[in-house]
Amino acid sequence: GVKKEISISIIGKKRKRCVVFNQGELDAMEYHTKIRELILDGSLQLIQEGLKSGFLYPLFEKQDKGSKPITLPLDACSLSELCEMAKHLPSLNEMEHQTLQLVEEDTSVTEQDLFLRVVENNSSFTKVITLMGQKYLLPPKSSFLLSDISCMQPLLNYRKTFDVIVIDPPWQNKSVKRSNRYSYLSPLQIKQIPIPKLAAPNCLLVTWVTNRQKHLRFIKEELYPSWSVEVVAEWHWVKITNSGEFVFPLDSPHKKPYEGLILGRVQEKTALPLRNADVNVLPIPDHKLIVSVPCTLHSHKPPLAEVLKDYIKPDGEYLELFARNLQPGWTSWGNEVLKFQHVDYFIALESGS
Repeated sequence: GVKKEISISIIGKKRKRCVVFNQGELDAMEYHTKIRELILDGSLQLIQEGLKSGFLYPLFEKQDKGSKPITLPLDACSLSELCEMAKHLPSLNEMEHQTLQLVEEDTSVTEQDLFLRVVENNSSFTKVITLMGQKYLLPPKSSFLLSDISCMQPLLNYRKTFDVIVIDPPWQNKSVKRSNRYSYLSPLQIKQIPIPKLAAPNCLLVTWVTNRQKHLRFIKEELYPSWSVEVVAEWHWVKITNSGEFVFPLDSPHKKPYEGLILGRVQEKTALPLRNADVNVLPIPDHKLIVSVPCTLHSHKPPLAEVLKDYIKPDGEYLELFARNLQPGWTSWGNEVLKFQHVDYFIALESGS
């Protein structure tokens, strides 16, 4: 395409400064202009409700003096590095069972058990597993596969298809390149994720996306069509502080206080029976806002189970890809899928609390 640039002169008291916007920046400005009022007005209503109910507190009110700052644990063992090691382990025989069901309340697992099988906690209680001397909590009715994108076969062998798939790809961007905080995937690699094999008929697919218009267009015009997914809605996650302020100025040219979610439905070519076909769900609205105080953990998204419940059938199968924590009733996959399940991230409640 033709690269466009627009120069804008900004005249100050002392000097004249020329700002040049490239096409990507112009696209971002146009997109922001379209959704600005929606973000502002919709968030304001929810923030006012939060202040009234006490979930949020005005800036001039001091926090409880007894509250202590949260100390985040250090990475005791690098799960992503363990995934690299797992590639050199002997592979399971195709006929062997592909799941590991936890029976004991506190179980030690070997790396081979963990990497080559989907691990399930089918009980109604939280269980503890010990891996490499570290303890991780598994919520009730949860399951997971710890692997990277090159070792997804156990998930495909799981013999389940999913009614909801939430995906939070590690999008490539300049800050990721500079920081080396975590690896990213190219658009081609993201397209190779086997969504068609994992999705049940009429599956709802939800993809988290940054504000780069390049990524938004890629999802709508390339990624979803390649998976036979039709876009049905675009939602927005608005990030606020405990006092109800945007985490960044709404019109900041650098970082915006919102991110996007693109929702789509798998379009089936064959007339396979739908699960719970007799259960009616609400149509998915466009431009729904999710307003929340973001977690202090880096790039940790809010869980979507409660937000999606009106638009999905109950008792379905739910999957999160590139997860870094587990959810009750969900299957989770990623090379850091247990990261935020480490016991050090949790506070033990006294009996009767």
